Amino acid sequence: MQTIPLIDLKGSVDAGSVTARQSAAELHAALSSIGFAYIAGHNVSPQSRAAAFAASKAFHASPLEKKQSIAINEFHRGYMGMATSTLVTSSIAKVTKPNMSESLMIMHTLPEDDPALLAKEPLQGPNQWPDWLPGFEPAMRQYEQEVDTLGRYLIRLISISLGMAPDALDHHFERPTTFLRALHYPPQPPQETDAVGSAPHTDYGIITLLAQDNSGGLQVRPRGGDWIEAPPIENTYVLNVGDMLARWTNGRFVSTPHRVINRSGGDRYSLPYFLDPSMDALIECLPTCTDAAHPPQHEPVLYGDYLMHRLNKNYNYRQDMSKATA
Repeated sequence: MQTIPLIDLKGSVDAGSVTARQSAAELHAALSSIGFAYIAGHNVSPQSRAAAFAASKAFHASPLEKKQSIAINEFHRGYMGMATSTLVTSSIAKVTKPNMSESLMIMHTLPEDDPALLAKEPLQGPNQWPDWLPGFEPAMRQYEQEVDTLGRYLIRLISISLGMAPDALDHHFERPTTFLRALHYPPQPPQETDAVGSAPHTDYGIITLLAQDNSGGLQVRPRGGDWIEAPPIENTYVLNVGDMLARWTNGRFVSTPHRVINRSGGDRYSLPYFLDPSMDALIECLPTCTDAAHPPQHEPVLYGDYLMHRLNKNYNYRQDMSKATA
């Protein structure tokens, strides 16, 4: 498959419906071939999505000193400046140059008395909000709630597509690890042919739901093929498989390389939402994805261990923290 299919959910939220079974079958075909799909017919409101993009643009237009006042912390929440991540763990390219992007990372919200937060367990901390933009937090919280509902419905469709009950995977997401990243890519000069907004990579976790503006620039490399464009389609999400879902399904679903090259001549904004399981979730081959002819390809792994390894390798601030405590 050399094109990214479009799956229309037709507004369904009932994983037991005929529409859901049809969507699940289409999803299985897409994720087991190219690892990507456009998702239409979802229930994320255009107003919430537009408000989130407007909030992101307002944040990135803020003075640098204000953005740096909420610099990314040990809990992976906050502002990451331009060119501060280098995807050295990429399995498909030797990456030596940092990504030409800046972002604000917002993760799952925890109550103030949450035991994991109080214990300062990895990635369990408070978010950092730009208090000089009073509308930012409510806009992002509303958007996150709606896109998370969509993501959980898609997890149920994935479960159906693999021959399991709709709720078979739900318990892995009772305390999910989520990332909402407000990304800004400046225009890249045409003469800088080796510069990228985001270097070729695969995502770490289970699924990514990407809302992109109209600038274009996202490219996907299907298995055995060359790079293809993933152009914006109005009011859709770009869904893709992460490494952990590929591992969970014993390679049935494909975690496909992708990259961003912003040649639009203007700024590019995107809002990827990463829906992953709890840090202590054991990722091992699902029972419907193995048989005598297809033994498990990977040893079981704790999602949190895998995630922290990737973060520690790819983000400058974590390497600086490690040096400071050495």
